[in-house]
Amino acid sequence: MKYFLLAARSTHTYKMTTTEGGYIHTFGPELPAMFDGVKLAAVATILYIIVRCLNLKSPTAPPEIIYQDTLLSHYLLKTCPMLTKEYIPPLLWGKSGHIQTVLYGKMGRVNTPTPCGVRMFLPMQDGATATFDLFETIGAHTTGDDITMVICPGIGNHSEKNYIRTFVDYSQRQGYRCAVLNHLGALPNVELTSPRMFTYGCTWEFGAMVGYIKRTYPQTLLVVVGFSLGGNIVCKFLGENQSNQDRVLCCVSVCQGYSALRAQETFLQWDQCRRLYNFMLAENMKKIILSHRDSLLAMQCSNIGDGELNRLYAATSLMQIDDSIMRKFHGYDSLREYYEKESCVHYIHKITVPLLLLNSLDDPLVHPSLLAVARTLAEKMPNVIFALTQHGGHMGFFEGAVLFPQPLTWMDKVIVEYTNAVCRWEKKQSICQSSSE
Repeated sequence: MKYFLLAARSTHTYKMTTTEGGYIHTFGPELPAMFDGVKLAAVATILYIIVRCLNLKSPTAPPEIIYQDTLLSHYLLKTCPMLTKEYIPPLLWGKSGHIQTVLYGKMGRVNTPTPCGVRMFLPMQDGATATFDLFETIGAHTTGDDITMVICPGIGNHSEKNYIRTFVDYSQRQGYRCAVLNHLGALPNVELTSPRMFTYGCTWEFGAMVGYIKRTYPQTLLVVVGFSLGGNIVCKFLGENQSNQDRVLCCVSVCQGYSALRAQETFLQWDQCRRLYNFMLAENMKKIILSHRDSLLAMQCSNIGDGELNRLYAATSLMQIDDSIMRKFHGYDSLREYYEKESCVHYIHKITVPLLLLNSLDDPLVHPSLLAVARTLAEKMPNVIFALTQHGGHMGFFEGAVLFPQPLTWMDKVIVEYTNAVCRWEKKQSICQSSSE
């Protein structure tokens, strides 16, 4: 025999159907409504996480500009409108420093051009062979002068990287000859000829490239550009010796951390996933070093042996790699000594030519505390402008409407705009001097 029973508990109702074998429960309309509420709450939570991760509520703003009240600074800010206007990243993802950084790291740029250049090889005194790629100008510069950009890429990078190719192509079309350093050991098809590779602050190869340009083009003026680690190298190079600034019109440094010692301390923190980035950079460095394993072990004067390579295999951070391998290329006794002597922080205040320092506040690799060096420098030195954007990540600075980025980034355009302004300023100054004589 079958029968039905309707029961009520609290404010919820359910039907209980009994059969000879037992009970089967079926629920009334209130519980499905409750499940719909849970779904809505889950969707709301996901949307909240997306908004937070993509930083969608962050407003766009012009870069924060720190500078001295001088005629040159006023002229540069007046003739460089990009430094005083809003930087507007792509709407959906451009306000996330992580996405900007990852896109730069994995993709570089979109629709990357392929500029034609000539690879140059320079023998060094210690037996190393420096290489750089030379790209001639496409068209004349607006001032009519012969101007060469000497460019130092980021860690483990070279002239074949997409962001370098994009910047070179754009600069060529604006009337600049470009010379791009290939970091020692970074090119996969070029063997080492001495038992050392590029390091955080070694300026030997960059100095050799600059010297070659000065000798080969005695009438050319120089614009010095450094990206990330390259920013440290170029600023250190200019500050090491006053003669290194001869014929230099200006210098631009992008997304560097200024002090290696302080930077590596922050790289061990999980804030902004910096420890994860540290691990990823370390893995890339291990691949570069191990690609030259046979060369480093075979050379008699090498400071690198099986013990160092074993520690390299186990390394999970840049600090461990620097301690086991990189510092020994130049015979530093300790990691602290290596970081102290290879950082531009002890040389950058000796630069007297116009200097533009670019950083992004949401750069996950450069802790905000490291930017105090650039800020203090711009507050005290009349030749320095420090521009700090709200967004851009590390070497990203993509622009675009909603989803798809433009081939040229804000970074590419602002560097050329600034250097054009400096070139015009120097041209006017030379004309005024000639007319007064």
